[in-house]
Amino acid sequence: MNQVFIPAAERPVRTWSGEVWHRFMRHRAAVVGLGVLLVLAFLSLCAPLISPYDFDAQDIELLGMPTAPSWAHWLGTDQLGRDSLTRLLYGGQISFSVGLAAAFVATAIGTTVGAIAGFYRGWVDSLLMRATDVLLSIPPLPLILLLSGLVRPSVPALILIIGALGWMSTARIVRSEFLSLREREFVQSARAIGSTNARLIWLHILPNSIAPLIVATTLAVGHSILVESALSCLGFGVHPPTPSWGNLLNEARQWLDSAPWLAIPPGIMIFATMLAVNFVGDGLRDALDFRN
Repeated sequence: MNQVFIPAAERPVRTWSGEVWHRFMRHRAAVVGLGVLLVLAFLSLCAPLISPYDFDAQDIELLGMPTAPSWAHWLGTDQLGRDSLTRLLYGGQISFSVGLAAAFVATAIGTTVGAIAGFYRGWVDSLLMRATDVLLSIPPLPLILLLSGLVRPSVPALILIIGALGWMSTARIVRSEFLSLREREFVQSARAIGSTNARLIWLHILPNSIAPLIVATTLAVGHSILVESALSCLGFGVHPPTPSWGNLLNEARQWLDSAPWLAIPPGIMIFATMLAVNFVGDGLRDALDFRN
């Protein structure tokens, strides 16, 4: 069959979001990563429909030792007779909720600090960026462990701690974008017609900085999930009986020799989630960078 040539002027013009989606779909690893994240999130949200057990329900007959996978318990049970698959699915709810909420907190703080520093410059920029550099120079995990030890561990407390100590990279990204955009013609035009500084920051400059901000937020989700898992694995995060992937690993440590099936599934979940988030971040970075 003869192919019909469509002149460039007559081809449908994609919107900005449509072009970003088209470029993102050409990144195969990012598409696979997005699919993995959607599947894991769906399984976690639908845990009550998938599993017939509650996450803290115990089978009295199976107390004392972990049991191997069976038809009744596909991933076996732990030493307290609780279904491992059920706790894995419910643990995903905690890990994903902490990751998303902590990333939102970090993005909100980092965007505010970076926008103010980049817009006002001068001593304001110096003060905020020196404070950011000081926090960046401190190893984050020991500081988070210290704060988690001082505060009663709970999901809201973890979200605030992880978010409050994870905003520095976002602040530097937003600052660099504001320094580049604040002298552009559209900002000068808005200033000339009487726009206030707050209006210039939030309605004119920030929307034009959204591309790197989306990438930074996506990567912050993976970082927050990893930090929560590490804290819970060390005993400073979510405490049992509430499951998370981190404390499932913590509970499985003493049974690594006799019941390795307890540690493998949560480890795979954390690894797959981190890999998928990084792939999605790479895909978004390429899709939103129209200079390539």
